[in-house]
Amino acid sequence: MYSNGISNINVLSQEVMLTPAEIQRRLPLSEKAEQTVLAGRETIKRILDRRDHRLFVVVGPCSIHDLEATREYARRLKKLADEVGDTLVIVMRVYFEKPRTTTGWKGFINDPYIDDSFCVEDGLQKARSLLLELAEMGVPTGTEALDPITPQYISDLISWTAIGARTTESQTHREMASGLSTPVGFKNGTDGNLQVAINALHSASKSHSFLGINQDGQCAVIRTSGNGYGHVVLRGGSRPNYDSVSIAMCEEQLLAAKLPINIVVDCSHANCNKKPALQPRVLHDCVHQIIEGNRSIVGLMIESNLEAGNQPIPADLSQLRYGVSITDPCVDWPTTEQMMLDARARLKDILPHRLDV
Repeated sequence: MYSNGISNINVLSQEVMLTPAEIQRRLPLSEKAEQTVLAGRETIKRILDRRDHRLFVVVGPCSIHDLEATREYARRLKKLADEVGDTLVIVMRVYFEKPRTTTGWKGFINDPYIDDSFCVEDGLQKARSLLLELAEMGVPTGTEALDPITPQYISDLISWTAIGARTTESQTHREMASGLSTPVGFKNGTDGNLQVAINALHSASKSHSFLGINQDGQCAVIRTSGNGYGHVVLRGGSRPNYDSVSIAMCEEQLLAAKLPINIVVDCSHANCNKKPALQPRVLHDCVHQIIEGNRSIVGLMIESNLEAGNQPIPADLSQLRYGVSITDPCVDWPTTEQMMLDARARLKDILPHRLDV
């Protein structure tokens, strides 16, 4: 790596990557996959516009690390989605990037082999290939947009996007969200601050001009029209914020800000005090609020995997337990299935009437 003594002093190397266009040529969007992606986006937009009475539920592993386990999870989820589809729109959580407060595994795209080799180009191609498989199965996906360049490689396969609690306040991510083709959920801050998410909604709804890359990998000035499908995701903070009082306060702030009163509740993270076994209780409470007349909760998020809990990354990767998260702990598949079936049973005769007003 060349350094003239002034610049690149702390840069060890640079590796030129395949462009978004080249990776998309290698892994093109099929007609069936495109239909899944577009149908997922349109359905979520209709829910946010109150033209579809159902709730959308973003459910799946905290992060993706094992492709075969992910495929098995997706097959199970597709079957469940068909069973509850008259009441719940299931979107699979497929998170490839993990924000870190200090250090740690940064996710499948950054380090697909979980060995600090950081084969990012492999990670991008493997991630895109997986998203294609899921879309061709008829499973719409949601992900967190963390790195501002990554969406150029995979965003055509995503139906819903989250901006995380650590990045909701970031100007870069608000600008990026203004140009995304998906509905975007902004999480409240890690301390529970809701105003940062409301500010983000205002910002992302407006047009922006900012630096980025185009499909050919060239630096470009990106000009956006603004994203009209932003919404708040309540994920808790110093305390949970899914209770009816917190929901009412969120509604008041959205109303005062002249924003659509659309709220998604994340049943994990601080809302379950990082105890995954409490996620069903959070969902149960939200369902109860809807039964009692709530009209603002339009979606839910659940961290779920084939098996419960989580595991540290071992030195010998062959010792990884199949279907167990290596990031945040999750509920297992039987619990996930029961949560969805119970919510459907309780809401199937209730939700259609939310469109009457």
